[in-house]
Amino acid sequence: FCPRNQPGKGVVSGHYLLLKSEPTVAEVIAAIDREKDFTEVVFCGLGEPTLRLKELLEIARAMKARDYPIRLDTNGHGSLINKTDLPVQLVGLVDKVSVSLNTPDACTYVKLCQPDRGKESYEAMLKFIRGCVANHIATDASVVDLPGVDIEACRKLAISLGANFRARHYVADDEV
Repeated sequence: FCPRNQPGKGVVSGHYLLLKSEPTVAEVIAAIDREKDFTEVVFCGLGEPTLRLKELLEIARAMKARDYPIRLDTNGHGSLINKTDLPVQLVGLVDKVSVSLNTPDACTYVKLCQPDRGKESYEAMLKFIRGCVANHIATDASVVDLPGVDIEACRKLAISLGANFRARHYVADDEV
């Protein structure tokens, strides 16, 4: 279900999303400053935004100085990837996080999401959600309504973690 695991990598709904190179912090800030018609800055993409944590935090600081609301859409592996307590670093910079919960248990998660670090990634994601909630960052846990995913169990898990729950409809390329 993830574009990174599909044939034609980088193409979503007919749009090619891969970049030739990663933009610099200055390039991202300049691009945002050129735009005027938006209500929030969202860190997301074809890949995990926290892989470039230093840049993400620097851009978030610059956008907060401009009073923009900031959201992070993530797989929740940022603390594991960066060996840090990421929710603490997000306080005051990120207003909202949307975490891809995806499944109610580690075994299904590993099978569906194929994370690099297996079940450790699932546990890290749950810990990240708890950390964001504990640090008073508005937190959504989301699930894609794929066959074999127990949506109700995911909802109960999200609520037990203190997060809001959001189920998203899976849109196959032939539905676009």
